[in-house]
Amino acid sequence: MTTREDVEFRSDGDICRAWLYRPDSADAPPPVIVMAHGLGAVKQMRLDAYAQRFADAGYAALVFDYRHFGDSDGQPRQLLDIGRQRADWNAAIDFAKTLPSVDGDRVVLWGTSFGGGHVIATAAGRDDIAAAVAQCPFTNGAASTLTIGPTTLPRLLARIGADLLAKARRRDPVMIATSADPGTPALMNAPGAKDGYLRLLPPDAPFRNEVAARVGMAIPLSFPGRAARKVAAPLLLCVCLDDEVAPPGPTLRYAAKAPRAEVKTYPTGHFDIYVGDEFERAVTDQLEFLRRHVPLG
Repeated sequence: MTTREDVEFRSDGDICRAWLYRPDSADAPPPVIVMAHGLGAVKQMRLDAYAQRFADAGYAALVFDYRHFGDSDGQPRQLLDIGRQRADWNAAIDFAKTLPSVDGDRVVLWGTSFGGGHVIATAAGRDDIAAAVAQCPFTNGAASTLTIGPTTLPRLLARIGADLLAKARRRDPVMIATSADPGTPALMNAPGAKDGYLRLLPPDAPFRNEVAARVGMAIPLSFPGRAARKVAAPLLLCVCLDDEVAPPGPTLRYAAKAPRAEVKTYPTGHFDIYVGDEFERAVTDQLEFLRRHVPLG
C-alpha cells in the first residue's frame, strides 16, 4: 500500500505544489524520486501512473508542477522559462532532502520530454544525485525546432516577436499553442503531436494548451543534451526511435559521451511511451535500473 499527500515548497519566493508518494510498508526511509513533466504539461498528465508504480516498488516520489503552471503559483500564468524551471528542479531537490520520511541522501531525478532535458542539465550541475532517468528527452533545441516545419515558422516568429514586445512593455504575454495540428503555429505541430499530447490529459486538470510565445526564441538555443558528459551519476535515457518531437539522433550521440549512461530504445513515437504496452516496458526498464543503482534497504 502507498499514500499520497499534497505538499508544497518555495522556489524563488513562489509556491510549487506537489504530490508526495510514500510506500506504507517501508522498513527504512526509502530513496526519493523527484519528478516533473515536459513542455507546458502538468503533473496530472500521467505522472501519477509512474509515481504510483515507483511507490508500489518501495520508492518515495515527489511529483511537482513548475511555477506558472498547474497547481503551482507564479505570475504570469503559462510562462515557460527554462532558467526558472531549472531553479524549480533545484528547489524541489533541496526540499526532498529535508523530508523526514525519505532518505534524503539518495535522491533520484526523473523527467520526461522537456523535463528530461532539465534532468540532464540539473544532474550535471550537482554532486548529490544518486541516479537520473530522462524519458523521451528534449536534448537538442535546433533539432526539435526543425520538427515544426518551415511553412508555419513565419507565423510562429510573429507571435514570438509580439510576446517579446509585450514583455518589454510589461503587458500580458502573447500566447502560442503548445500543441496543434500540422500547419498550425505551435511549439509542437508534428503529425499526431496534438492528439498524443492531449490524450494524456484527464478531465478537470488545471491545464491550458498554450504558453507565452517568448520561449520559442529560447528553445532553438537550448542544448541540454550536451551536459550529459558531465553527469557523474548513473543516467538512464529512454529514447523513442520514432520520436516526432525530440528527435532521437542527437540524444543517442550525447549518450555515447556520458560516462555512466545507459540507453533503452522503444520503436514508438514521443507520446506513445506514456500509455499501454510502451508505458509498461518503460516503467519496467526504469525500475530495473533503479534497483541496480539505488537499491532499497
